[in-house]
Amino acid sequence: MAEKQRILIVDDDSNIAELISLYLIKECYDTEIVGDGEEALRVFPEFKPNLVLLDLMLPGMDGYQVCQKIRSQSPIPIIMLSAKGEVFDKVLGLELGADDYMIKPFDSKELVARVKAVLRRYQTMPSPSAAHTDQQGDYVEYPDLIVNLTNYSVIYMGHSIEMPPKELELLYFLASSPNQVFTREQLLDHIWGYEYIGDTRTVDVHIKRLREKIKDHSGWALSTVWGIGYKFEVKR
Repeated sequence: MAEKQRILIVDDDSNIAELISLYLIKECYDTEIVGDGEEALRVFPEFKPNLVLLDLMLPGMDGYQVCQKIRSQSPIPIIMLSAKGEVFDKVLGLELGADDYMIKPFDSKELVARVKAVLRRYQTMPSPSAAHTDQQGDYVEYPDLIVNLTNYSVIYMGHSIEMPPKELELLYFLASSPNQVFTREQLLDHIWGYEYIGDTRTVDVHIKRLREKIKDHSGWALSTVWGIGYKFEVKR
């Protein structure tokens, strides 16, 4: 029997946290509820969650800080929950490493659907030793860069790079169509799906994060096409 996937719920509103937990348990997930950021960071390495549902407005250490600290040690998916619906707050959350952002109050069925969607996309990153074996499955290869969509691995300059699912999918999609220009709207549709309710700046944020990890190469680059979108430019 497959092991249940674990969801860490970080929210200081116990009523909301318990309700979320009930819905997730009904879908056969294991859950753990914590009420503040410090406790979340203590529980995280012991509980080893497959996904974190993270409220922004926490006592003491806020959700942004918790997100940063988790992301510094793990690529697991993080869905932020917040009553703040401003674009600035969403973009900041994504810049800090969140994979999705939901505004309270939200429909419980939508939350469960998003959890399932994010978990479907996520796979545990391979170990550095495994990353250097022969590539199999769906992958693209350029000088000093291999992006494998089958095992969700990226090898850059001979080293395995940890990367959240959406960043890797975006990089793979662009690299699979070298020199083809895609608008932000096209990338949002292809990577996040038509059902995604988001802002095109989501794409900009993920490109920025990719560029921090993958620097331009003499043979290729993640290029901005001003006024249109982005392309994976292969230099002839």
